[in-house]
Amino acid sequence: MTIIQILIVAAAALFWGLVMRERGRKYFLLIASILVIFWLQPALPLRGFDFWIPIATLIITVFSWYITATEESRREKKNWIVIGILVGMTLLLNLTRFLPFDSILTPSRPPQIEITIVILFVTGLTLSALSRLTRFSASFLTIGLILTIGLFLLIKIPYLSHWLVYFLRSLTGQDVSASRITDFRWLGFSYVAFRILHTLRDRQMGRLPSVDLAEYVTYVIFFPAFTAGPIDRIERFIKDLRKPSTLGNDELLIAGQRFMVGLFKKFVVADALALIALNDTNALQIKSAGWMWIVLYAYAFQIYFDFSGYTDIALGIARFLGINLPENFASPYLKPNLTQFWNNWHMTLTQWFRAYFFNPVTRWLRSWEKPMPAPAMIALTQVATMLLIGFWHGVTWNFALWGLWHGVGLFIHNRWSDMTKVCAGEWATTPLRKTIMNVSGVVITFNFVALGWIFFSLSSTSTSMQVFLMLFGMR
Repeated sequence: MTIIQILIVAAAALFWGLVMRERGRKYFLLIASILVIFWLQPALPLRGFDFWIPIATLIITVFSWYITATEESRREKKNWIVIGILVGMTLLLNLTRFLPFDSILTPSRPPQIEITIVILFVTGLTLSALSRLTRFSASFLTIGLILTIGLFLLIKIPYLSHWLVYFLRSLTGQDVSASRITDFRWLGFSYVAFRILHTLRDRQMGRLPSVDLAEYVTYVIFFPAFTAGPIDRIERFIKDLRKPSTLGNDELLIAGQRFMVGLFKKFVVADALALIALNDTNALQIKSAGWMWIVLYAYAFQIYFDFSGYTDIALGIARFLGINLPENFASPYLKPNLTQFWNNWHMTLTQWFRAYFFNPVTRWLRSWEKPMPAPAMIALTQVATMLLIGFWHGVTWNFALWGLWHGVGLFIHNRWSDMTKVCAGEWATTPLRKTIMNVSGVVITFNFVALGWIFFSLSSTSTSMQVFLMLFGMR
């Protein structure tokens, strides 16, 4: 999001929070979120797909609600109002193609409206057929999980993504020789997928609260958190959505401060650091270890201030609307070990993987008739979890190495902590010694994390290895 887009979104949220307050808040959030996913979707070389992708997001979200909703929720008449809003907003945006000037609500001129009508009609028929085919079946949830994960992999794996672009170019009659992975960018899908997977899995476990269609769609595409998180839980989100919004002076001050701090972090600090931060270009130009450490540290702080800045902006805008999104960062670089770092960095993502992968896999391994040794179990689950977090960012060798780096680091810290716990407690008996231990832990942890960012910031393993060698004077 550009600063202009952020300011427009914040102004709309603040106006509603101060002037309209509770009047139609649920439908305002729904309509605003629909507009934003079309507005922010980047323009694509694939003809019409910067319009089709937001429609696909809405269709997937509606189908996900249908298979996770209770039978009583599906039958509520107010859902038809929401369907009408979704269809009406899509068609209105499509009709902007006939305006005598370029639309400011879509990245490019929308495609022919006849195609949109056909897509919406087929979607309606499919939903109708699904409702008449059978009553709720647990197999729907399994299919939904498989399809969501499959679509995620299709977008994230470079080979599959390139094949997808090739197919879509041939489908639209465009030059297939010009196919590039960057031709297809689905804004916000990583966060959308994880919110949907959360609801599908919770429905399987029987702990998903009953929500209507407006609440579900708003939760999945909630515009302040659509592009950069945090990953909220639906049960927490709907509590805020259902309670009255009271934007008093105190709440306004807190929200405004959070928003302004986020702007400063992102557009002053992070953007300034980006000028010297490690990237593919300067990684091969720097010839001294000292300068390489400087650009590496610059990247470490740039990614923190960029990401936490966007989070602060999202939390501030959401609070204007009476929604208290969960925290995502809590001074992670000041933590004395890697475990505490990951408990305070992108916390909602870490908690998601802990709840839906790490804990279930650990329980499953412990349930074996002959469980594996505890150290092996810890190594397996921690490395596997961090590899998946790496793949969430992108299915490439560098992200795999980044995940492996942190997975092995967490296991080493776990073993080291167990072995030295008694000795450390006996040594750190004075405030000075405790401070020394804490400060040394912070320094070691920060540098370990910073070295891991090499894999994250660069696109090739060969360049990453060259940077490592340069940092330690071996190149």
